[in-house]
Amino acid sequence: MVLSYTARGFWASGGQIDTAGPKDIADVSAAIDWLDANTTADPARVGLGGVSYGAGISLIAAGQDPRVRAVAALSGWSDLVESLYAGQTRHPQAVWLLQAAARLVGRPSAEFEQIVSDYFANRNIGGITAWGQLRSAETYLAGLRANQPAILLANAYGDSIFGPNQLVEFFGDLTGPKRLELSPGDHAIPELTGLAGLPNEVWASTRQWFDQHLRGGAAGGAPVVLRVRGGGVESYADWADVTGTSNRYPLSAASFRANGDTVANAGVVLLTNGLEALTGIPPLAWLPAVDRSRAAVWQTGLLPGGAAVRGIPRVHLTVTPGASTGTVVAYLYDVDLLGTGRLVTHAPYTWLSGGQQVIDLALPATAWNVPAGHRLALVLDTEDPLYLDANPYGAAVSVGGSSWVDVPLR
Repeated sequence: MVLSYTARGFWASGGQIDTAGPKDIADVSAAIDWLDANTTADPARVGLGGVSYGAGISLIAAGQDPRVRAVAALSGWSDLVESLYAGQTRHPQAVWLLQAAARLVGRPSAEFEQIVSDYFANRNIGGITAWGQLRSAETYLAGLRANQPAILLANAYGDSIFGPNQLVEFFGDLTGPKRLELSPGDHAIPELTGLAGLPNEVWASTRQWFDQHLRGGAAGGAPVVLRVRGGGVESYADWADVTGTSNRYPLSAASFRANGDTVANAGVVLLTNGLEALTGIPPLAWLPAVDRSRAAVWQTGLLPGGAAVRGIPRVHLTVTPGASTGTVVAYLYDVDLLGTGRLVTHAPYTWLSGGQQVIDLALPATAWNVPAGHRLALVLDTEDPLYLDANPYGAAVSVGGSSWVDVPLR
């Protein structure tokens, strides 16, 4: 038996949008109460599933209502604060999209509108942080560990709203039955065709998960499933098994200025990475066209055997900035013989005080095969359309020699 309902504040549902807050979570428990009182559903076998908004609500509710025995959280979040301020950097396209959707098909609360206004004005960061923590599944980790629901987490490598690294960390913190699946694409793109009733791997996993943990069906796949960008599926017993080794590439000293964007960028929320899921073509940049006065570019030698990048690449930078605030964006590319770079992963970082900055930046997890004869390249610039930077125009950025990038390999 399946009960589907519309979250408060959206479409014809009553009330105002609570953004996975206490009222939304109380609604979940009320829905379970209604099922118990009005149907023959077994209250000992309750599952919750949702995409995006519904995924976040499902995870939080499972940490508070012990009747929830299984969860399928697709394109959800575990840390809303991280989603808003990853790398201490604001993500305007993602937040604007959330606001536009709320206004188009819902009734935003005054609280929601104030939070969004404060976010774009870069004020009340403490208040936004408290608001986000209340709406983050990681806040209710103790309840999840006590209740032990079976949790399926499925997200995209290129999710520009809820990045994959927070789900990787959250997966490691869970102690009950769990599975993590990562796929090419952007927010809600991997499960999109399934919403239309078409065959879909993520929805097939969801059905199997509920069948196993609510009906006593056969066990399904491995705890960690990676759908490799470009094709192929890999299974692992744990996230720690995804990366077999890591290659460290030192970065020589470099200097540039915050004089505008370069051809290295991550594109448009949903569309750019969503297109990759449909076509297999990632964001491209011709690296010889990267303006070296606005960016630094480092490249490896040719990789005669190629490289199977698996896991979370990490960048360590020693930066001497010319201003007390600033932003850098790191892009890892797979570069062919003609200089065309295919974006493997990227992330921004913002500093808010002066002096030398020692930056440790975890790029979003990925699974990408670098063909034989290609190179890896790291581009570091100061602007990207996905982010609001903190750079005074023309500010100098100097990267010291004590810098490197660690590339995880299978």
